[in-house]
Formats: sequence, structure tokens, C-alpha cells
Amino acid sequence: MQTFATGKKELLPGTAARKIFGLIAAEMSLVEAEYERQVRSNIQVVNYLGDYLRASGGKRVRPALLILACGACGGATSGKNVISLATVMEMLHTATLVHDDIIDNADLRRNRASVNARFGNQTAVLMGDWLYMSAFETSLQERSLEILDILTRLTRKMTEGELIQLTMIGRLDISESDYFDILKRKTAYLFSACAEIGAILAGASLERQHALRDYGMNLGIAFQLADDILDLTSEAEDLGKAAGTDLLEGKVTLPLIYLLKNEPSLRPKLEDVMLTGTYTQISRDAIRQMLDSEGIIGRIRERANEFADAARKNLDVFTETEYRVALEGIPKFVIDRNS
Repeated sequence: MQTFATGKKELLPGTAARKIFGLIAAEMSLVEAEYERQVRSNIQVVNYLGDYLRASGGKRVRPALLILACGACGGATSGKNVISLATVMEMLHTATLVHDDIIDNADLRRNRASVNARFGNQTAVLMGDWLYMSAFETSLQERSLEILDILTRLTRKMTEGELIQLTMIGRLDISESDYFDILKRKTAYLFSACAEIGAILAGASLERQHALRDYGMNLGIAFQLADDILDLTSEAEDLGKAAGTDLLEGKVTLPLIYLLKNEPSLRPKLEDVMLTGTYTQISRDAIRQMLDSEGIIGRIRERANEFADAARKNLDVFTETEYRVALEGIPKFVIDRNS
């Protein structure tokens, strides 16, 4: 059974999660309350949709990352501005999920109908937009041009990542470089922004801000590599969304890039999956078995662990506090999770 390191001990993933999130349980409760407050509106449909999204849950890794980064820098983790910005990051993340599900025509998100499947694409687009604008409205209250600059650059990069990925849909010739460019824009920059903003709110030195920015980037890459493995190896009930959908949607991830290098004769079968949206010519189980037998799953895990190690190395500039120990544990947690 896989374990993950936090500080000097090896903990099972579930135990590690409780240890990490237990440290900031009070702050995360404040984030939930703030999230509920921020999605309140005098427009009834917005309230209903906000409640629907909030009730869907989620791991809340991104706001937790901001809070822990602030704590590692000696900041007041329960400060009003910290809780407010942590909630902003979760709202931005939720907005990206709402828009992603429209683009992907996804029916399931977090074990319930996606917003677009339940309420239609038009409503989902507008709700995603509302979340973006509400997040920026809240962030303006901080009156920090530095934070606003990070958030505007982040939003631009995430949008660019989505657009670049759309140009790659249905293409099996995507390179490893293309893959990592999309990954960073769509996933890792958000993790990076969370960690950096936490440091800024704590009044940390530039050295610490940059260390946490790099930590978040490495963490985000490890997170997405693990996600790509889960899409090909886990079941829908564990993921909270349909499994094996990346290829069905025409997206080629790193495991498949490596598989095609080893088995170029698979190209017609994989093209058929993308074209028809079904695993008719080759099953998902057959792909999973090939990935496993050829050592590709292990190879991707090694890559993820390399980025996890890099993230922990980024924390060397910090003294060992309970917040640093928690941050050291998150990379392994995101790799070993099953959803």
C-alpha cells in the first residue's frame, strides 16, 4: 500500500490528509462560510446555482494551500483577508470546472450532474462568468495591485491553456512539450498563484514568495500527472466523474504519448476512440493493461514524484514549523489520492 511522507514519518494517504487539513480545520470552516456568503446574491437563480456548486464539495486543496503558505511565512492564517482570498481561489477553480464541463460536454462532476448537464450550457456559461467576476470583485477589496496582477495573469494563462488544448483536440501528434505547456496553464499556474498569494498576505520576503510560487508550480504538475493516471486507471465512483474521458474527448495525455512511442500501431485504434467517442476498437481496460505491462504507469508516477521532490526542495528556505511539515506532505498526498 502506498504511503506518503510528511516530516519524518510515513503516513497512509487518508491519515496524511487528516493531519494536513486538521491543522487548518478552523480556517477551512471559515472558508466554507465565506464561500457561502460570496455566492449569495439578490438574484434567486444565482443563489440556487451557487448552493448547487457549493454542495458538490471538492478537496479544497487550493484554498488550503494559500492558508498553509501564509502560515509557513508566519502570517495570521485566520485573518479576514487570508480567508477571503483563499475563497477567491476556490471560486476561480470552480469557475474553470464549470466552463471545462461545457467545453467537454461532461455530464458528471463530483458524483452529481454537472451544471451544464443539469441546467443547460447557457446557464452554465453565465454562472461560470459570474463566479469569475465575483472572485475579482472580492479580490479588489484587498487593494493590492501585486495580487491583482497575479490573478489577471493567472486567468489569462488558464484561458490560453483551454484555447491551446482545443487546437490539439483529436490530434495524436501532440508532443511532450505541448502537453506540459497545457498542463501548466490549465492546472499548475493556479496552484502557484495560491501559494504565492499566501506568502504575499503574510508579508514574506521575495525569496519566500518565489520559493512558494515555484513550490506551487511543481505541486500543480505532480497533481495533474496523477490526475492523468487516474483517468486511465480508476473507476467513475472513485473519481466523482466519468472515467476514461480524456481520450473520448480527443485529449492525449502523457501516458498515451509514451504508449504511442512504444506502440505506434495503436494509432488507428486510438483515432477511432476519439472519432467515435467510444471504446469500440480497443477497450479502456486493454489500454490500461498495456500501460501497466510496459511500465508506463510506473514511469509517469516517477515523473510525478520528481516534481513532488522538487516542490519539497523549494521549501528549504523555511524553518521547520507545522505549516512547513504540512506543505511537505501535500505533494505525496496529491499523488497517492484515488480521486
